[in-house]
Amino acid sequence: MAHSKPSDSSKGHSPEPHKEDNHHLAEYKFCAGCGAKIHKEAHACPKCGLPTLKAGEKSQTTAGLLALFLGGIGVHKFYLGQSGLGILYLLFCWTFIPGIIALIEAIIYFTASPEKWRRISQPARA
Repeated sequence: MAHSKPSDSSKGHSPEPHKEDNHHLAEYKFCAGCGAKIHKEAHACPKCGLPTLKAGEKSQTTAGLLALFLGGIGVHKFYLGQSGLGILYLLFCWTFIPGIIALIEAIIYFTASPEKWRRISQPARA
């Protein structure tokens, strides 16, 4: 005769996480560099030191890589929210001039200080 195991529901355990657990998780996010759980307001990961991005901030590395590899068609400008320049790059991509400009911009993006990067990635709105 086969014996049946009692189910988890008979022990009073619910397969879904408790609401308190979800609320606790809402206060944390995960580091993109090492995967450690960090507080959502943290400026850098305490484990690996990687700076965190605030909502709306653009990654300097991402913009630099886009400028380096896809800058000739203006992808980095679209990423930075400069759609007008992105369209201009697309219109003139056949001349290779946007590609040369994008290579220079990639170097600028990679070497920019955090203060200069904030000015580049968040231009003043008129």
